[in-house]
Amino acid sequence: MPELQVAYPDEQLAVRMGIEITEWVPERLVATMPVAGNRQPFGLLHGGANGVLAETLGSTGAYLNRIGDRRPVGLELSCTHHRSATSGKVTAVCTPLSVGRTVGTFEIVISDDEGRRVCTAKLTCLYRASTPPT
Repeated sequence: MPELQVAYPDEQLAVRMGIEITEWVPERLVATMPVAGNRQPFGLLHGGANGVLAETLGSTGAYLNRIGDRRPVGLELSCTHHRSATSGKVTAVCTPLSVGRTVGTFEIVISDDEGRRVCTAKLTCLYRASTPPT
């Protein structure tokens, strides 16, 4: 698996939320996240946790699909929550919808342990030059 350069490894939100990327190639990324520890006050998986999972996977996908030394930054994240999860883990699968020189868009489908769709997310990233122009 490719190695990512992480500037602040002790401050990674994905680590605190228990997100584990289990498969990562430019065409498909898969990750899991526990529901426990990521619930809202009524015991359901927090919608924001779905957003963090989706953006983590989509941003990693954007990085893997970059051209040259360009770096992705998020432009827009949209999440549609279809059903709730209350226990176990959720699994996210990310696939690129469109990747160009300046913009990449990724679909992230999050499912529960029974394979039922919990959330569909779309992340659009802008690819910027690694070194700002002078």
